[in-house]
Amino acid sequence: MHRRDQLRASKIMRDRAFANDKIDFRWNSVVEEVLGDGKVAGVRLRDVSSGELSDLPVSGVFVAIGHAPNTDVFRGQIDMDENGYIDTHDGTRTNVEGVFAAGDVQDHIYRQAITAAGSGCMAAIDAERWLESQPKTPTNW
Repeated sequence: MHRRDQLRASKIMRDRAFANDKIDFRWNSVVEEVLGDGKVAGVRLRDVSSGELSDLPVSGVFVAIGHAPNTDVFRGQIDMDENGYIDTHDGTRTNVEGVFAAGDVQDHIYRQAITAAGSGCMAAIDAERWLESQPKTPTNW
């Protein structure tokens, strides 16, 4: 099931999906309900164009809802691209002095836990180095 009439995945991933005879696409559809009593027996689908409901027998459900970075709280404060990913430069630095970004909020290419952990470590090191470069005053010792 896909809520649109086309995939936005990379071309190679689309081609692989279309070539897989075990995948049957249901375009412009969303799951309204998982059917079954203690065990998945099907899904109730709603056509997003017509609103029509239909039941599809299935024995399992896997949910993938795409990816939208959770960055709205920073909108208007930190530079972002048109999709809401925080822009970084020189590693993990943002346009705001002393603010660093790492992981899924700035990585729209890899978006994986292991790269998020690695870039989190990079941001921690960048922040530590930035703090060390700041003038020492009685309020920030």
